Amino acid sequence: MVTMNDDITGCADLVRGGDPDRFLAIMSAPVAQRPALFVIYAFNLEIVRAPWITKEPMIAEMRLQWWSDVIEEIYTGKQVRHHEVVTPLATLISDHKLPRDLFDELITARRWDIYSEPHAHAFAFGDYIMHTSGNLMALACLAIGMDPGDTQAAQEYGYGDGIARLFVAIPELENLQRKPLVDGRGEAVQKLASSAIERMDVTFTGKTPIPALRTAWMSHSILKTAARDPSSVGAGELESTQGRKKLRLLIKSFLNKF
Repeated sequence: MVTMNDDITGCADLVRGGDPDRFLAIMSAPVAQRPALFVIYAFNLEIVRAPWITKEPMIAEMRLQWWSDVIEEIYTGKQVRHHEVVTPLATLISDHKLPRDLFDELITARRWDIYSEPHAHAFAFGDYIMHTSGNLMALACLAIGMDPGDTQAAQEYGYGDGIARLFVAIPELENLQRKPLVDGRGEAVQKLASSAIERMDVTFTGKTPIPALRTAWMSHSILKTAARDPSSVGAGELESTQGRKKLRLLIKSFLNKF
């Protein structure tokens, strides 16, 4: 069982510094579930950062390959290297029998971030969002005990969260000369936002993994704004103030909702 120790504290510090919104959401979870969530999101942060911390594609590829090798070691029973994220991740995977394919697909999908070419088509874009944000949400939910039969529902919810986060990031991505959307026209953005809202309307056959789902606590609001006014995406007008974010999180935590 993953419990608070030096490695988990290190994971929490990584998330606090690199993914502060998710850190706040995790802190609203029951204490016993926080370590698992810190590990999953610290792992994600390592993968997300790899393509962006260097301008050399080969080095970025090597960083992602390092994590692919780590996952290989964990699942094949080889000696797992000591690392503040890897060590608790190996324990978490063992304890909860987390499926390897979710990790492999997530790492592979992030290779797209290394390069500046746009997605080839809408299907490639959809796979990218599902394999990154969808798989991440599924792993977070499974890590706190979600019924494996609800994996697809968690992925769908994560897909919507991924679209919302992408919309928020679009101005910065465009400044970096990236083309994150296959079709950036207003009507296409509106359709994508509406579709994402529909995909987040999921039900769980087992116990709903509320603390993990709550990491997407602002996504519905972001998507609704984008659907109502697609120009807000390019204008960078989607994010709420920190005060409004915290208030909404507090309300959802008090009501035990996501």
